[in-house]
Amino acid sequence: MSVGLVQMHCGTDPQANLERAVEKVQEAIWGGAKIICLPELFRSQYFCQQEDASFFDLAEGIPGPSTEAFGDIARTSRVVIIVPLFERRAAGLYHNSVVVVNEQGNMVSLYRKMHIPDDPAYYEKFYFTPGDQGFQSVPTPFGKIGTLICWDQWYPEAARLTALKGADILFYPTAIGWHPSEKTQEGESQRDAWQTVQRAHAITNGVFVATVNRVESSDQFLGKMD
Repeated sequence: MSVGLVQMHCGTDPQANLERAVEKVQEAIWGGAKIICLPELFRSQYFCQQEDASFFDLAEGIPGPSTEAFGDIARTSRVVIIVPLFERRAAGLYHNSVVVVNEQGNMVSLYRKMHIPDDPAYYEKFYFTPGDQGFQSVPTPFGKIGTLICWDQWYPEAARLTALKGADILFYPTAIGWHPSEKTQEGESQRDAWQTVQRAHAITNGVFVATVNRVESSDQFLGKMD
């Protein structure tokens, strides 16, 4: 069974990002992928580098444009697609979320990011309420999968609880990179730590781990760390 991970450039136009993601998902399907995962918050640049209320306009409902677009593709191609999005749950209530769309085009799970960072250039607590859906295992024709998001990957409890639910593969859609002032001195050790913690999740829980990052434009410090 092949997995597709879409690591794509994310620009400022949400519709253009959606169209680019659709193209990349189709490429993965043509390559034989049965489960395809998009990167965290793929419909925009990583806006959490600053606190700006105008960015709440980027949020969408569930169901919404993203789930509808990938529901059609999943149903037509009989694949499973993992769709991260900025969820508008209600007025004043927002989440960093992931929807799993099954091979019939149906939404079969909703995971809301549990661990929300609040550090310089990662001001996520300004935008996202911590998740309330718990850790989940989602049965698919291709195996049981668990979805987590970015900073969740630094917590062994998140991987353990998802694996105990029965997940065979853990997916981590991600937005992570280096700060320019740190990359030269700390970049190698930071990347090594990032890779090591995820390998540890796989080894200690006896599962596969798949992580997909994003690519930002040149004026954004967040780039791929892979």
